Amino acid sequence: MITACAVDDLPVGESVVVPGDVAIAVFNADGEFYAIDDTCSHQDASLSEGWLEGCFVECPLHAALFDLRTGMPTCLPAKKAVRTYPVVVQDGVIYVDTGSREAVA
Repeated sequence: MITACAVDDLPVGESVVVPGDVAIAVFNADGEFYAIDDTCSHQDASLSEGWLEGCFVECPLHAALFDLRTGMPTCLPAKKAVRTYPVVVQDGVIYVDTGSREAVA
C-alpha cells in the first residue's frame, strides 16, 4: 500500500494525485474515498483535474464521465474503463492498495 495523504488534507469534493509509474487520483466524494488511474482512457488528460459530482468525475478534456466505484465510463467519448484501487483509511491517513488493482474491462 502507498500513502496518499492525511484525511484532513483531502476535503470533500477534492482530489489528490499520487505519482508513480501509473499516477493515481484519490477523490473525496461526499466523505467516501475512491482511487482510480489518473489518466482518462480516452485521451491523455488528468482526471484529478476534472469535476467531481457524487461518485462521478468528468474528464476536463472531452467531458467523459467515469464512475469512481467501478472505473466504468458512463458516456462517450470514453469507451474503456480506468483501473480502480481499494482505499484504506487508518489513523487519519489515506492509503491506496496498488497490489489489488481491479481489472480493466
